[in-house]
Amino acid sequence: MQNNFTIAGLGEVLWDIDGNHRSLGGAPANFSCLCRGLGANALIMSCVGNDPLGMECQEILTANGLDLSCLSVSEQYPTGTVNITLDPAGHPSYAIKEDVAWDHIPFTPEMEQIAPSLDAVCFGTLSQRNADSRNTITRILDSTRADCLRLFDINLRLDYYSPEIIKNSLAHATALKVNDEELPLLSEMFQLQGDEEDQLKALTDQFDLKLAILTCGSKGAWMVTPDSSNFTPSTKLSSIASTVGAGDAFTATAVMGFLRQHDLATINQHANAVASYICTQPSAVAALPSHLITYSNQPTTL
Repeated sequence: MQNNFTIAGLGEVLWDIDGNHRSLGGAPANFSCLCRGLGANALIMSCVGNDPLGMECQEILTANGLDLSCLSVSEQYPTGTVNITLDPAGHPSYAIKEDVAWDHIPFTPEMEQIAPSLDAVCFGTLSQRNADSRNTITRILDSTRADCLRLFDINLRLDYYSPEIIKNSLAHATALKVNDEELPLLSEMFQLQGDEEDQLKALTDQFDLKLAILTCGSKGAWMVTPDSSNFTPSTKLSSIASTVGAGDAFTATAVMGFLRQHDLATINQHANAVASYICTQPSAVAALPSHLITYSNQPTTL
């Protein structure tokens, strides 16, 4: 499926390791793969090591149809890894290896050339824990067009963030995605009042956002723009393989729907459906069934 949207995941690429099983991960990589699956021209802006794990990353990302021209290969730092432990409900906890390739993403001529052509870019806090990557991310965001959808998927992990990183990221963003565990931190930081919808509206006003998203796990999700809002309950599932990557799938689907100018209810329904499907899969990067792909091109309700 071809279209003219060019979308980038900006930040960490890594291996999620769960016992004896490992799978390619990192929110930006998951996001880019799902956007490609939904029809975008997608690329990843990151760095892997010159090691077997890095080579396998490149093979998988290429197999998923991603443009790797902005994926650097480090001779000094290894490919990132994360050890994941799931609780009985399938919710993950993370042990994230430090000082790895994606902590040192260089700003390359390829990035400088491609950034102005991006229609959307997704970035978070984790990949900004080191100054090298943080500076590169800022330079890329500053190089995008004014109408580029710069979505800040806050994605808080452990203590790898600061108020300064969050505030600077919001200043660069034109859209925000946050979950119901992260919103209270923003509420305290920015003295937000009212219920969840009110708080999203306040963030939209304060930071001049085009779109704010709040995912509430099994309950559903809010979407707010300057002049509308929608809450859609989650799709009920009889079984869950893993929730890893479900939020990234939701984000990717929401970005595609927003670029295609669908209404919020349509976007929210589709994003919930795709995220729910990913919960039934063992890997965060999974091929979507045809009905979830073709629906993404239809600006109509389910």
